[in-house]
Amino acid sequence: MTTLHVVVDQIVAPVPGGIGRYAEELTRHLIETAPEGCDVAGIVSAVGKDELAHIRTLLPGLADLDRLALPRRELSLAWQGGFVGSVGRGMVHSPSVLAPLVKHDRFSDPGRQTVVTVHDTVPWTHPETLTPRGVQFHRAMVKRAWKHADAVVVPTHAVASTLNGIHRFDERLRVIGGAPSGRLRIPVDADLRAERLGLPERYVLAVGTLEPRKGLRFLIDAMAHPDAPADIPLVIAGPDGWGDVDVYGTAERAGLARDRVKVLGRIDDADLAVAYDRATVFVFPSLAEGFGLPVIEAMSFGTPVVHSDDEAVREVASDAGVTVARDPRDSYPERLAQAVYQVVQDPLLAGQLAVAGPDRARMYDWNDSAAETWQLHADL
Repeated sequence: MTTLHVVVDQIVAPVPGGIGRYAEELTRHLIETAPEGCDVAGIVSAVGKDELAHIRTLLPGLADLDRLALPRRELSLAWQGGFVGSVGRGMVHSPSVLAPLVKHDRFSDPGRQTVVTVHDTVPWTHPETLTPRGVQFHRAMVKRAWKHADAVVVPTHAVASTLNGIHRFDERLRVIGGAPSGRLRIPVDADLRAERLGLPERYVLAVGTLEPRKGLRFLIDAMAHPDAPADIPLVIAGPDGWGDVDVYGTAERAGLARDRVKVLGRIDDADLAVAYDRATVFVFPSLAEGFGLPVIEAMSFGTPVVHSDDEAVREVASDAGVTVARDPRDSYPERLAQAVYQVVQDPLLAGQLAVAGPDRARMYDWNDSAAETWQLHADL
């Protein structure tokens, strides 16, 4: 039996974020699409019994789950220094840059290979939007990947191009995108959930971890702008991140009335599906992304999408959304406001986006991503 060892630690991180969802979905579908004679095992830091049980619940069919001796932070430091013990042996796939990367030769040691995933190049292009520790860790791990990884997965051609300008990975790069989660389905109790969440009849929705890079400040300023529709509130879903993003304080400073902003926080997939489905328009104002999964998720529900002109987001959305230029930055909120107003006030445009969105979302499928990942390891 050939075993693919997947680093699943991000799934149970304090703030899993988009990478946590990516790791969960990819690993589940790697299990479901495993070729004959292959299985999938997990690697996780020294987490508790509840986290281990959670992983096994999310990933039925996992052949084994290797709990390492070091907690997450210590493991990150050890792997950054190249101290990986026996974990680096065999076939390893990491859905992030946290990977056991050491010098090896897969030709003289058949079956040994390490593949890393680099989701974006923000630590180089927009370091001010991350924590200093996060920037240092990602840069260090990507440099280790450049030295020791057999292949590097990136989610878009935009990331591939920029990353190759930082370190020459060339033929080691493989573009494999994400997809909407199969667990994002409208539940039978959608009306009750909408009522419990306090969702208005019409609203602008934003989804993402609350951190500076997501551009929520610009969206809040946009909703307070005279060009924005005055009768539609802003609903924000997503866990707290870093940077002390104070939604209500930002809204107050922007002159946006308190009753026009609602923060849902972290919500489960069924609630998120309801929020996506019932939104009048979904706005993704992010300043820098590697993929922009919420864009595809919103499109899959037929919700009209307005998004920034970040290169990776434009690649993913294609022409199925309304693109808004980020620069000049001081007038970004005005352009966002005008785009939202245009979608809200133009039923024909909203209808076209409602048709184009699901068509575009169907281009991304986790089974395809898993099959391409298995093929990558087979090619190595």
